[in-house]
Amino acid sequence: MSKAFVAGVGMIAFAKPGANDPYPVMAANAGRLALADAGVAFDAIQQAYVGYVYGDSTSGQKAVYGLGMTGIPIFNVNNNCSTGSTALFLARQAIESGAADCVLALGFEQMNPGALGTVFNDRPSPFEDFDREAATLVGMSDLPLALRYFGGAGLAHMNKYGTPLAAFAKVRAKASRHAAHNPLALLRKELTPDDVMNAPMLWPGVLTRLMACPPTCGAAAAVLVSEAYAKRHGLRTNVFIAAQAMTTDRPDSFDSHDMMKLVGYGMSQSAARQVYEQAGIGPDDLDVVELHDCFAQNELISYEALGLCAEGGAAAFIDAGDNSYGGKVVTNPSGGLLSKGHPLGATGLAQCYELTHQLRGTAEQRQVPGARLGLQHNLGLGGACVVTLYQGSTRHPG
Repeated sequence: MSKAFVAGVGMIAFAKPGANDPYPVMAANAGRLALADAGVAFDAIQQAYVGYVYGDSTSGQKAVYGLGMTGIPIFNVNNNCSTGSTALFLARQAIESGAADCVLALGFEQMNPGALGTVFNDRPSPFEDFDREAATLVGMSDLPLALRYFGGAGLAHMNKYGTPLAAFAKVRAKASRHAAHNPLALLRKELTPDDVMNAPMLWPGVLTRLMACPPTCGAAAAVLVSEAYAKRHGLRTNVFIAAQAMTTDRPDSFDSHDMMKLVGYGMSQSAARQVYEQAGIGPDDLDVVELHDCFAQNELISYEALGLCAEGGAAAFIDAGDNSYGGKVVTNPSGGLLSKGHPLGATGLAQCYELTHQLRGTAEQRQVPGARLGLQHNLGLGGACVVTLYQGSTRHPG
């Protein structure tokens, strides 16, 4: 099997709904940036995997046709918030299996303002079972879906381990410090933990407004190539996908009657363990992580699911500064979803963009010194989780 190398990445700055270009423009712009970064023309692309959540069927074709119309297979991908990394997963499989040598993974989202909601209300919702369990465990049925789920998961962690609300505030403040150095982040104002704590309460004692990521519109893309193709055409081979796993829910998502499991803790833990086993490493070997911080609560929970710290140890991990520069592992140097925003289909590929630059040594003020192993964690309720390990060929001083 061929390794899948990340030859090029592209990303546009995410924007608030209403301040964005239409999705075909955003997607084509991100695609062109990835192609230029890779040094290939669109006619070199043999397959395209295009992710989005809110859009009509074949929106992927509409997006790709802005780059060219060469008759290639175009696959439309929808896996909720893990859509972008699902497109990447399929692109990586195409390269490693030998089905293709040069593939585009593209993700975009044109979102509406406000909380996420369902579109097709005339049929069973994929969240029926999740809603039923959340209603039993936490109630709060008047809250928007994602806020109820992830706020409930944070509350479960607080109740189980005595985690203070301030721990989540520190996560959000850390995200803002990192985002201050990211020109592509939507929210770049530096916040203190007190700023976060004093923001309006969305769920009293559990979650403030600043602990939730904003809905945004945007696009990101990656060009993956085989090693033989890269050498034949003189393309980059300095970053490759060393391991990758996708997981979906098991019975314990519901049977454990645990809000953390309901929002994907088990999926994340399983995917991470598979990746570590595939690569023959452990979490202590990681230099940098981009993880799915749709809420500050989920970032904290994910530290434990990914093995970055012991279960129940996240608050101490945060207090020690082990989630930032100078600590054990830099998490979300981009500022994460909390600062960049979360255009669902683009998020996973935006994480790929950040980690690729970190491992190339081209992340400028955000550069993690010596970064050689980067982990990506992208989670979608309903559910699916993709964990990807990227490896750089050399250690950059940063």
